[in-house]
Amino acid sequence: MTDNSTAAGQWPPAIDMTVSHSARIWNYWLGGKDHYAVDREVGDQISRINPDIVLTARADRAFLRRSVRHLVAEAGIRQFLDIGTGLPTAGNTHEVAQELAPETRVVYADNDPVVLAHAKALLRGTPEGKTDYVDADLHDPDTILTAAERTLDFSQPIAIMLLGIVHFLNDDKEAYAIVNRLLEAVPAGSHLAIVHITAVINPAAKQEEVRHWNEHGTPKLTIRTPEQIGRFFDGLEILPPGIVSTTRWRPDIDDAPEVDGFCGVGRKP
Repeated sequence: MTDNSTAAGQWPPAIDMTVSHSARIWNYWLGGKDHYAVDREVGDQISRINPDIVLTARADRAFLRRSVRHLVAEAGIRQFLDIGTGLPTAGNTHEVAQELAPETRVVYADNDPVVLAHAKALLRGTPEGKTDYVDADLHDPDTILTAAERTLDFSQPIAIMLLGIVHFLNDDKEAYAIVNRLLEAVPAGSHLAIVHITAVINPAAKQEEVRHWNEHGTPKLTIRTPEQIGRFFDGLEILPPGIVSTTRWRPDIDDAPEVDGFCGVGRKP
């Protein structure tokens, strides 16, 4: 087990159990245990509006596993910067990566006090590798990058994982600038993986779901089109099959229905 002074030395701020939060609702949809009554209430309301949301959440997690396996086994990546980590659950990035390459190093970053409270669970990696946790906000990429330098070698390729987090950046100009800043910091051969909500498969249900979320949940969501999602990969080599529903990115099974979580993986030339 690898410990970390950032996560171990910081006492998480008080958690408001009367206000729902995205990480806890997501954990509920994934079948986890780290949620409160208010999270279950909002989660159930949203799943009634859009029954596909639970499938979308689980498809996101399955994409994480497949993309990390590809990045380690096929692309030779041995370093990951996973921003917007969410609550620890089965198949975290370091677990998938270190099963294939025990020496892999992983830095997680999130700004949710609930995630911080559980961060030690994210630090149980292999003796050969290393895991770290950074309590920081994606709106401040420089803080994340500076802290990640304790663990990651920025002269070697790094995979930046932004799964289900960029759609919380509501201003387009800021969102593209933040992703560009992260990519500027990593060398050639690095990769970017993104999962982002869209409203292509079930537009009416998705738009109503997001409207309800933005009224009752935090933080606020922004729907983007596949073309807008593709702009985050400007200057990168987008790996086949391109920007697609998460269930269509190199699936283990071919008959899973498409969902309104779209994804892509790109390589920095």
